[in-house]
Amino acid sequence: MNQITVKTVHCTNKVDEKTITQLLPEVKAAKKHLLNGDGAGNDFLGWVNLPEEIDGEMLNRLKADVARLKGKSQLMVVIGIGGSYLGARMVIEALQSEFAAIERNGNPYIIYAGHTLGEDYYSQLLQLLDHEDYSVTVISKSGTTTEPAVAFRIVKAHLEKKYGKEEAKKRIIAITDARKGALHEIAVQEGYPMYVIPDNVGGRFSVLTPVGLLPIAMAGFDIDRLLQGARDMRKVCIEKETLEENPAMMYAAVRNALYRNGIKVEMMVSCQPNLRYLAEWWKQLYGESEGKEHKGLLPHSISITTDLHSMGQYVQDGERLMMETMIRVKSPATHVPVPTDEQNLDGINYLVGKSLTEINDCAAEGTIEAHVSGGVPVVEIETERIDEYTLGQLIYFFEFACGVSGYTLGVNPFDQPGVEAYKRNMFRLLGKPGF
Repeated sequence: MNQITVKTVHCTNKVDEKTITQLLPEVKAAKKHLLNGDGAGNDFLGWVNLPEEIDGEMLNRLKADVARLKGKSQLMVVIGIGGSYLGARMVIEALQSEFAAIERNGNPYIIYAGHTLGEDYYSQLLQLLDHEDYSVTVISKSGTTTEPAVAFRIVKAHLEKKYGKEEAKKRIIAITDARKGALHEIAVQEGYPMYVIPDNVGGRFSVLTPVGLLPIAMAGFDIDRLLQGARDMRKVCIEKETLEENPAMMYAAVRNALYRNGIKVEMMVSCQPNLRYLAEWWKQLYGESEGKEHKGLLPHSISITTDLHSMGQYVQDGERLMMETMIRVKSPATHVPVPTDEQNLDGINYLVGKSLTEINDCAAEGTIEAHVSGGVPVVEIETERIDEYTLGQLIYFFEFACGVSGYTLGVNPFDQPGVEAYKRNMFRLLGKPGF
């Protein structure tokens, strides 16, 4: 059932096993706050039981809407920012071909808007939409967040001009608050199909709600398997009480132990390019949850072996302020061996017959050895493979560990007061009434 393991053997250059184990009482207390709902931010704990409580009727309606839109869409534009798009993008990019934009496998290709204010981006997007049949999912609890609100206004105008107002209504799905907010009001007035972001689930924890499930299903992936993976990991996280049996508790304990021993930066490392958006989603999850009260590890990410030829020098010999969390995938989906070459001018015939996974694994092992010897502790998170089931497990594992880790750190993991600072300044500079 559990496909996720956390290995801390390569952390002993910074903390020993006893130091990690000594955090068990604090980690168990943090877990208890999470499950009892008596900690800070307890009005945003809906994600804890979400995999078990998902509404089957809603899922059936969502699948019907996906089937309807697939019949008329080459593209789907997903409009959202932060947690409103990162979770879906993480799953989609982990599962689809690296060349899906060219291959077009029969499912709509998912493109994203509302996560940037780049003018050239929207100019190029509108030129693309001129020539493609498309539909839109707009995701926002309030409907007034600047980036997605601007994007929706632009894309909606294009959609209505291209298809007419009545047909455009049939191509838009709104995912928003159940009762209030600008997007809710627009959806009611226009008659868009609408799905609810639960009040008690914050954006960065929302991938297993319609926020993530609808785009993932639209891309052609199995959301039932995704949810089953999350359900099975939830059972492990809730029932197991030891660090050895509970990977989320172990991860929370080791990162807090390292933080208390002077580590300030946590880098997520992956050997798989299709996991780059797992790192982007993880960075928001942990950065927004723990980065407050002048506390918390700074989340960063690199890809190996790519970034070893750029960032590798700093990691090996720079200031000793970082840890690495390396995602290891045991069983790849495909096998590509190195072919022979009689001239062997490149000198790599010693690799003939080896798969790229074998070579990549040796690169990962060599990287761990080098970085550990250079004073960088490495946590390994190992999963059997990458598919919908294991991604569901990874999602719930990281979410649960985030709640436990945040409480162990001594912060409210479920608010984000610092996010509003830039908005107030931006509104003032733009001349928004009241600012």
